Amino acid sequence: MDIFVAKYNSILKTELFLVTPPFTQLNTPYPATAYIKGFLNTKNISSTQADLGIEVILALFSKKGLEDLFLFAEEQSDKPKSLNAKRILALKNEYIKTIDAVIAFLQGKNPTLALQICQEDYLPEASRFEQLEELDWAFGAMGTQDKGKHLATLYLEDISDFIIECVDQNFGFSRYAERLGRSANSFDELYGALNQDYTYMDKILIEILEEKISVIQPKLLLISVPFPGNLYAAFRCAQYVKQHYPEVKISMGGGFANTELRSVSDKRVFEFFDYISLDDGELPIELLYNSIIKGGEFNLYKRTFLLENGEVTYRNDALRSDYKQFDVGTPDYSDLKLDQYISVIEIVNPMHRMWSDGRWNKLTMAHGCYWGKCTFCDISLDYIKVYEPVAAKLIVDRIEELSLQTGQNGFHFVDEAAPPALMREVALEILRRKISVTWWTNIRFEKSFTRDLCLLLKASGCIAVSGGLEVASDRLLKLIDKGVTVEQVAKVTQNFTEAGVLVHAYLMYGYPTQTIQETVDSLEMVRQLFEAGVLQSGFWHQFAMTAHSPVGMHPERFGVVKETEAIGTFANNDINYIDKTGIDHDKFSYGLKKSLFNFMHGICFDYKLQDWFDFKIPRTAVPSDFIEKALVDENRFNIKPTAKVIWLGGKPDTESVVKHKKGNTFETMVLTFHDKKETFSINTNKNEGEWLISMLQKIAVSNEQVYTFQEIKADFEASMEHFELFWHSKPINSLRGFGLLVL
Repeated sequence: MDIFVAKYNSILKTELFLVTPPFTQLNTPYPATAYIKGFLNTKNISSTQADLGIEVILALFSKKGLEDLFLFAEEQSDKPKSLNAKRILALKNEYIKTIDAVIAFLQGKNPTLALQICQEDYLPEASRFEQLEELDWAFGAMGTQDKGKHLATLYLEDISDFIIECVDQNFGFSRYAERLGRSANSFDELYGALNQDYTYMDKILIEILEEKISVIQPKLLLISVPFPGNLYAAFRCAQYVKQHYPEVKISMGGGFANTELRSVSDKRVFEFFDYISLDDGELPIELLYNSIIKGGEFNLYKRTFLLENGEVTYRNDALRSDYKQFDVGTPDYSDLKLDQYISVIEIVNPMHRMWSDGRWNKLTMAHGCYWGKCTFCDISLDYIKVYEPVAAKLIVDRIEELSLQTGQNGFHFVDEAAPPALMREVALEILRRKISVTWWTNIRFEKSFTRDLCLLLKASGCIAVSGGLEVASDRLLKLIDKGVTVEQVAKVTQNFTEAGVLVHAYLMYGYPTQTIQETVDSLEMVRQLFEAGVLQSGFWHQFAMTAHSPVGMHPERFGVVKETEAIGTFANNDINYIDKTGIDHDKFSYGLKKSLFNFMHGICFDYKLQDWFDFKIPRTAVPSDFIEKALVDENRFNIKPTAKVIWLGGKPDTESVVKHKKGNTFETMVLTFHDKKETFSINTNKNEGEWLISMLQKIAVSNEQVYTFQEIKADFEASMEHFELFWHSKPINSLRGFGLLVL
């Protein structure tokens, strides 16, 4: 009881309350509030945080939640229902009976339920289960737990379909009322919605919010809005607090504000929020805290909108520089209900599922993007433009600290593009410390990702990478300024795949000046990459012009015309435009996505591209063996003198063998190595064997000092000759296959 009272009192004294409104992810918390809380810890500023999204989901998808939901739906008797909705309503008792057990199973607390779920007579089934016949072939490769998760996911999606049709049309597992936040140049529609009665979901949200605010009683409420699908709920939360706790100041930050609200001028927005801060939040929030806690008539602000003398004012008068990544602290996930997030498997593709399955601690290796040139990207904004890497040792310090704090050793590095050299150093540091980590990140498919670097990353715990292939056309990749070619992407994906690292590609269609022929050829490139087995997952996005990208700022260079130059008073990011080619890119959407879905499951490679579209398309101009020819072995004879040489294996057992040949006696050595999977031996003469044993100890990954190829060559030639012959000999080639890496 004393522990509970102490915890309650500590929450009571909290000065800042950090909130992520519904909805982001079901399986892991969005990291923004954890980053800010970690920074506030370094300033001894008390704070608590909450992911209202997962809490609303858990309240809704519970026995009581479904009882209330179905009762509400039945009371809407005047609203016509589809056959699917009628079926779900008729089976309401089955849903109510099973929901708590299913949620516990998806939280990892009730694993034995998988056996019952997989018998397929436990869960009530509606329209989402109709796709099961198409996927039965996949379940043979899935374990019982995975199949159970997939079936339970379909079950939740059936309930979601029912909610959207019968209760709240704005509902979505990872977004709410997203339409109101997309391209909202005017605040009118959102303002009108906020002046309507609470929706069904609003009531659940506000009940949870009230419970927390009444206990925490913060002086400052910080609401992070990462996506358009969080915007409406953010305003609802702010509206409630303004009405019932007017003494609490409220600030908005996050990805949506950073990209969309850089020119906000509608005074009505500040009926809900006192402040809107842009870009890195640490310093702006510290200054807000100082102004609220210390008071005074004159305060300095950093990149902050507020209402002054009845007018929207942008204040950026603090001369202090933003905090360096070294000083922002380790993200702090305390207060979040980490054991209550739910893992779902929407599709069985092993790479694609990672966004929704498993708990991942989120970190970044670097602030901003080291490339910073892609013409479709918001490269003019600080969150991409200002590149600042974090030291490898500090990154691994944070990995160890977060693993201890959360009990999870899975990490998703959410960089715009993780730098290859820094990834190498992080991997080496993980291996030196002998810690077990599972991690994945976003990359550029650049030539730095050699076979050996991919093997190193895999050895350190890297299981997957995602990167932008975008438009699989060299002309358009050059126009995008991506800095890669299709052949290069193919080779890099092969290096990762052969190292055992899954690869996901972001794909784009409808880029300015893209022709129908280029769209078709791009699809053929993607088909060949999947058929070659070097790509495991992908997703097609239709190009969108944004205000802060080179295309948005200089459309005339890219053959497009803005439909309007007017700047709205609320959100300004997405730009409507006219492509001078006159091509309707929308019509390609279904065929591109349907073909990709099949490719991701390893089927339909023999289909003609025309089969995916219900309108005539031209034949592809891409040779059928284009990717196959691109996947030639790299030349491992050209090694830079400055390349680092690392040994991942252990110390060998040795045996001296005396051999006699043609009257001559000479001594050889047998070196026996024990790899995790197998035991193998190599043979050398005595002098080379003794040198090799000594050198492997020096270049072992556990050592701080790293040797270059030139240094190793010099060491060898101090006592022997012909190093190149030895390096390219059979014994060394054998070691190259078992962890002797040149980086």
